[in-house]
Amino acid sequence: MAQALGPDSRGDHPEDGRPKWDNKCQYFLSCLGFAVGLGNVWRFPYLCQTHGGGAFLVPYAVALVFEGIPLFLLELAIGQRLQRGSMGVWMAISPYLSGVGLGCFAVSFLVSLYYNTILTWVLWYLLNSFQQPLPWSSCPPDLNGTGLVEECQGSSAVSYFWYRQTLNITADIKDSGSVQWRLLACLATSWAIVYTCVIRGIETTGKAIYFTALFPYLVLTAFLVRGLTLPGAVHGLTYLFKPNMQTLQNPQVWLDAATQIFFSLSLAFGGHITFASYNPPRNNCKTDAVAIALVNSMTSLYASLTIFSVLGFKATNDHGHCLDRNILSLLNEFDLPEQSISRDGYLAALAHLNTTQPERVARLSLKACRLEDFLDKSAAGPGLAFIIFTEAIVHMPGAPAWAVLFFGMLFTLGLSSMFGNMEAIISPLLDMGVVPRWVPKEALTGLACLVCFLLATCFTLQSGNYWLEIFDSFAASLNLIVLAFLEVIGVIYVYGMKRFCNDIQWMTGRRPGLYWRLSWALASPLLLLTIFVAYIAFLAQEPPSYRAWNPQHERFPARQEKRYPGWVLAACALLSLVPTLCVLVAALAQLLARRTRRWKPRDARPDADANRDTDTRATDGRGDPALP
Repeated sequence: MAQALGPDSRGDHPEDGRPKWDNKCQYFLSCLGFAVGLGNVWRFPYLCQTHGGGAFLVPYAVALVFEGIPLFLLELAIGQRLQRGSMGVWMAISPYLSGVGLGCFAVSFLVSLYYNTILTWVLWYLLNSFQQPLPWSSCPPDLNGTGLVEECQGSSAVSYFWYRQTLNITADIKDSGSVQWRLLACLATSWAIVYTCVIRGIETTGKAIYFTALFPYLVLTAFLVRGLTLPGAVHGLTYLFKPNMQTLQNPQVWLDAATQIFFSLSLAFGGHITFASYNPPRNNCKTDAVAIALVNSMTSLYASLTIFSVLGFKATNDHGHCLDRNILSLLNEFDLPEQSISRDGYLAALAHLNTTQPERVARLSLKACRLEDFLDKSAAGPGLAFIIFTEAIVHMPGAPAWAVLFFGMLFTLGLSSMFGNMEAIISPLLDMGVVPRWVPKEALTGLACLVCFLLATCFTLQSGNYWLEIFDSFAASLNLIVLAFLEVIGVIYVYGMKRFCNDIQWMTGRRPGLYWRLSWALASPLLLLTIFVAYIAFLAQEPPSYRAWNPQHERFPARQEKRYPGWVLAACALLSLVPTLCVLVAALAQLLARRTRRWKPRDARPDADANRDTDTRATDGRGDPALP
């Protein structure tokens, strides 16, 4: 049980009776649940597939060793040693770095808005999975009841259910459309679930994490076992991990690997710092950092095996249907008896007919049925979860049960990540002292969830998917890279490498070796700078655009590239700059306040002596913040 807090103490400072984890398992699962999220399931497999299969693991491992693990240990160690949240840590190191904590707070807030909207979509699909047959397994009847919806027939039942019946998406971001009430109800339910789990901080999330962190592994294992027994699973796994070493010459591959490991570990959000602050000061944070980072990466590989074993089955199934349609066309055209051409004998029969009667074969416009083409039809993000994988589930025996498991897994994955995001929002509010101390933490948490829910209602509009993509692209990417760079600089060059290494030796019993010191001092900052420059370069080469649905196209849902209007580009710039600007504004405010105090006459500062005494107590005799 977490330590009971007094009525005037909410655990925002170490001297106030900061709450503690019930046990080490709670802490480990909470950090793991925050790190392992939807990106492990629907982005890492896609990157492996598009960047040379097994070859992608080379830059991924390099980024993990010299960027991911060192930065992860840095966050865990500084939070555990100072026993403060993401805002309090940077205030303790230097008031000029207080903006780093504020920036982490802003990023976590923005990410929570759209991340829980994804859980809203997952919840909608989960609720619809309790049907036989699944509602996206066939096209619905038209209004007259005489046939099927033409728009659906022009595409597929799965795409129609996603784009029309779920999102009801507009053709342009400038057309907001109306609120989708079913999504609004699911959004309210998602936030209610989040609030229930985080209502008292780690005291409640520590209990929920046992289920939300472990359930996805049970489902992934069930899908892997089932997927390996399906026809075509080997094709999917071979296609995924077949190495293409030439792709390593492409800088984009290295950039994507470094970016993936950075976001996969949820670095610079502030949640890990806060989680670590609830640990005993002498906990072995080095072992925790290495273990959680490795388990996170192995989870990505494990999820890839699961996803592509099922996608291999889907590709084989689609390939077979393509052959059957071509065979039927040949049988009808040449008046051949049924079953005279098999799937295995299709190519030989086609070659023979092309030789003897090429004109008649050409009139048929047969499709090129290549298994590789169907394996290429993969996607990342919502496209994988709500279209590609969902369609694969339709063809599996017992489809509703597998759909319930799949979307239940996605919901718990996202819920675990939301625990860390909300902790990174609530803790800075307490650290900053913006909330009166008599306000219960339950009320503060409820107010934060309510504000997030109200702001997130924009994503339930018909244009909501376009705005979610904007938030996903601009709210976190550049900001997190800058904040992580400032974290390294703040700890290693402001707090001090020697002092930080002494702290780790005091906490773990062993001093960091050369690998850790070189990573913190050189490798990690250089990698972050490289990612930052490359990110800006790619933005400069390709102005931001989005893929809008084209309702005039003969085949739904056709997408076309469109440029963002000027006011949307301004919103993109605002999302990209505000969290980072928090650092600059806070530093300038501190500098201005210090100069104001310096210029003020001493006799006009009656509290000068008290401030001097406070400053003396706040240092350890070397001008550094005193450690708890």
